Amino acid sequence: MRAVVLHGREDARLEQVPVPEVGPGEVRVRIHAALTCGTDLKVFRRGYHARMIVPPAIFGHELAGVVDAVGPGVADWQPGDRVVAANSAPCGECFFCGVDREELCEDLLFLNGAYAEYVTVPERIVRRNLLRIPEGLPFEAAALVEPLACAVHGVEETGVREGETVAILGAGPLGLLLARCAVLRGARVLMLGRRAERLRAALELGAEEVLDVTADDGVDWVAERTGGRGADRVIEAVGQPGTWQQAIALSRKGGTINLFGGCPARTAIDLDTGRLHYDALTLIGTFHHTPATIRGALRLLAEGSVPWEVLVRERVALDQLPEVLPLLARGGGPLKIAVIP
Repeated sequence: MRAVVLHGREDARLEQVPVPEVGPGEVRVRIHAALTCGTDLKVFRRGYHARMIVPPAIFGHELAGVVDAVGPGVADWQPGDRVVAANSAPCGECFFCGVDREELCEDLLFLNGAYAEYVTVPERIVRRNLLRIPEGLPFEAAALVEPLACAVHGVEETGVREGETVAILGAGPLGLLLARCAVLRGARVLMLGRRAERLRAALELGAEEVLDVTADDGVDWVAERTGGRGADRVIEAVGQPGTWQQAIALSRKGGTINLFGGCPARTAIDLDTGRLHYDALTLIGTFHHTPATIRGALRLLAEGSVPWEVLVRERVALDQLPEVLPLLARGGGPLKIAVIP
């Protein structure tokens, strides 16, 4: 089969590799759509991911397709079933799974290999996070389940409530999905980001107002729209120490700030301890998704609550992906691209 194999930093090659075998409890999926993702672009730029992938390896992790073969012991799936697979599954046995924090599982099993014609889904993911695609939902939409599940998780943990003002910093794909999830909870969303086309997408997804932060940190802008107080909830979806601090500055007294974007390793921020204490701020972080939010995301897509076409506007063949990745890694190109093997 054809697959895009990561060999190192910004070195991804289209190659012929063996079709993966199918073991006990496993399911092989013929991929009909895979989506580009910010995490995959980080992996491409860095040439590896400490927890997810060690080159040379096929990468990509947002996928949907059709069951091609099932291994011994698989009873719930058969060839021809339309499926979407999450990119991980918790063990269900460790301390964190036991306290309902499955995203922090001590043995979280990851799946990569979406940029290929076929992928074999491990037994644990088959058992816990392989889902049937509802009738009428396109493969490109179903493949959006994983990042949408992360956004669902983030908005839930932020505690967004109807009537609140939520400021979201970062208009990339996840920032936009976070905005949509907050809108669905009845919140008024203020989006702060860069690039006119991304801010227009935020408006399409229900944001009330948008601000280009290229030359404006947005603190006064948010204050002017909240009676001088600041936002009730703030979600940072960039993943840089500077924007973490910027997000804290956007919050009102008693507000909640979700530092959602993962910063580079070994970075740090300065905190105004007086403000943290006397303004009674709540700082939280959200990582990844859970089986429950994966299912919640699929329901939102199936009922049409998330207009996925706003994010997935272009398609490329698998053969074109090695040429497209450098453009995306430099910050150019569309929000997300559907890769069609």
